[in-house]
Formats: sequence, structure tokens, C-alpha cells
Amino acid sequence: MAISKGLEDNVRDALSRPVTVVDISTTGRKSGQERRLEIVLHNIGGRLYISGQPSRRRRSWLANLDANPKFTLHVKRGARADLRATAREITDPKERRQVLEEVARHWKRDDVDTMLEYSPLIEVTVDGSTPS
Repeated sequence: MAISKGLEDNVRDALSRPVTVVDISTTGRKSGQERRLEIVLHNIGGRLYISGQPSRRRRSWLANLDANPKFTLHVKRGARADLRATAREITDPKERRQVLEEVARHWKRDDVDTMLEYSPLIEVTVDGSTPS
């Protein structure tokens, strides 16, 4: 399960929305410094995903997560929490299509094939604890 049962109700409710804006903090793969950015989180069937607009350029946040899949998920709408999380990049074509079709619906897009080729996609697993 991507959403920990140990979370406070208001945080679980915020993460249960189909789409919510969050921040993520990754560790820079070269600098080792924390990098924070605002991004959209999708809840699809109780699982959490982060994608992005199609681009031929690999996103630095995704490259950072490749180097270190542990990051902090900052919930900031409907609740406030800083949660330990782990990223898993989704590269399997069948799984990517299944998830990106739902992401496209959330964004009212009709270019799933382009998204399949050029959009980043990770599944987020939240462990529910607050980073120290």
C-alpha cells in the first residue's frame, strides 16, 4: 500500500485526493544538497504517483531519485506534514500505460502515447514517519 495506515487522518485524507500539489525534497546526485520542488501527486486506486509533462530532457528530480530513491514528501494542502518516502521509477511499458492513462484523465490530456515516450513516472511509497 502506498499510503501508510499510521498517518494522521487529515494527512491520509489529503493524500487520498485524486490530484494534489505537494513539494518533494530530493538529494542532489552530484552536490549532495537538498533540492525541493513543487509537483503534482496523483492518487490512482490508492497508490501515489508523480509524473510530469512530456519532455525529451530527463528531469533533474528524477535523476536525483535514481541516485537515491529516498526523499521527503511535503504535504501542504489540506494538511501539513513532511513524510519519508521512497520512489520507484516505472519503466515497464504496460504499467506505464495503465498509470499514464489515468494521469492523462486527471490532466484532461489526449496524448497518452507522447506521455508514454517522454513523461517521467514514479510510484511513491510513504512510510508515514516524519524525517529527523
